[in-house]
Parts: sequence; C-alpha cells; structure tokens
Amino acid sequence: MSVAEPRRIVFFRHAKADWPQVTDHERPLADRGRMDAAVAGRKLADSGITFDLALCSTSVRTRETWKLAVHELAHRPKTIYEERVYEASPGELIAALNELPDDAQNVILIGHNPGVHGVTEILAGTAEGDARERMNRRGFPAAAFAVVTFEGSWKTLEPGVATLVDYWAPSE
Repeated sequence: MSVAEPRRIVFFRHAKADWPQVTDHERPLADRGRMDAAVAGRKLADSGITFDLALCSTSVRTRETWKLAVHELAHRPKTIYEERVYEASPGELIAALNELPDDAQNVILIGHNPGVHGVTEILAGTAEGDARERMNRRGFPAAAFAVVTFEGSWKTLEPGVATLVDYWAPSE
C-alpha cells in the first residue's frame, strides 16, 4: 500500500448507556443504546468501508456498542481494546492513532465524548458537503460517528490534516 492513498478513520461514540449503581467504566448500554448500536452498525456497513483495525475503549458500554455494531459488518476487523481511549483527550487519541501500523488503511475508534467530538473537530481542517454543518448542529450524540480521511502515514496525523467526509447520528 502506498502512503499516498487516503486513510479513513471513523470516530464512533458509544451508544446510550444506562446509569446503574456501578463505576463509570462498568456502565452498560441502555435498551435504546443496544438498538442504536445495531442501527449504527448497519449504517457503517452501508458506507462500504472495510475496516482493517478497530481501536476500542475498555469500558463496558464501548465494548457492548462495538459488539453489536460489528455484527452488522461483512468483515470483522482485528480489535484492540485500549485503556488509553477511555476518558482520552483529543491529543491522547491522536497520540494513540500515531502509533498504529502503516498497513492499517481504515480504522474505527470506538470511544467517548468529549474526546471523539473534539478529535474530529481538531483533525478536520476541511469538510465535504454539509457534514460539518450537521455535526455542528447535532453535536456528537450517543451512537454518532464521523468519517475523516487523510493522506500519509499514521505518524503524520496531526491537527488540520484531515477532511471530514461524513457524519451520522441516530436521528439523522
């Protein structure tokens, strides 16, 4: 693969979580979250992106979201459960992405707000169509995802180098 080929990153926020008497890390999905995670998975499948790698927070709600979404995809990518994605800042998420192997072309990161929204905003120096307008209007609700592309190696990923090419939220 040439590093000149655009890479894709999908930033996927976990679906709606429940609030039982457990630690934040252990919060499971709510009923609506389970439904929205599957719908998001179907939308991801419809996008035609074949993921090489998934980088998922270790929290219960992100693992459950990914399990339900990936079931809808034709190809199940290698999944890395990464503690650093839980409660990560945009800078910490970029640092984790900078460490990815260059043979990974299309990556999905399943994480939390405000990190996933922030990193999308920071990386996307440009946007196609009305993707940024829709994201700005909606924010980054539970089960939403944004698709960004950039050229170069993972080590070159930095603020402003990507293009926001798509955005979806459950009520879209």
